[in-house]
Amino acid sequence: MKQIYRVLRAAYARNPFDGEGAYRYGGRWSSIGTRLCYASEHQSLAMIEYFVHLDAIHSPDDLVLVTAEVPDDVSRLSIETHDLPGNWRETPAPPELAAFGDDFVNRATAALFLVPSALAPRESNWLLNPQHSDFRKILVQEPEPLQFDPRMFAKRKTSPRKPGR
Repeated sequence: MKQIYRVLRAAYARNPFDGEGAYRYGGRWSSIGTRLCYASEHQSLAMIEYFVHLDAIHSPDDLVLVTAEVPDDVSRLSIETHDLPGNWRETPAPPELAAFGDDFVNRATAALFLVPSALAPRESNWLLNPQHSDFRKILVQEPEPLQFDPRMFAKRKTSPRKPGR
């Protein structure tokens, strides 16, 4: 059993893995109109993935963390960084990345697609296809309140660094 994580606003926590956000707006790994849910293999990665989209001044005060337990027998596919175009980490994301996720959903051969994070390439984001039959095996937990540490939003002072640091 593997636990995965997703950060989102409380208003969307009723169905946190329904893929509605990606369906409406698309994402790095999917086009608008493709229902795909983005989650991460670690809570810290889920927080970083959300953080890069926040306003630089403050964090929303209604964030929640939703975890889900994924049984080992849930079907999955994965892709490695060496199978991706050289510019895969760029922002905005190259359009060919969305084709990977769109194809994953359209083929419907697995419920999960493990992809490297553009922010931490040695870690994985887990893309979930909520329309796949194996998706029902995933056990979604109750959302819990989440706040980013205020230091993440503090202005940094430039100071000389000590040698070796």
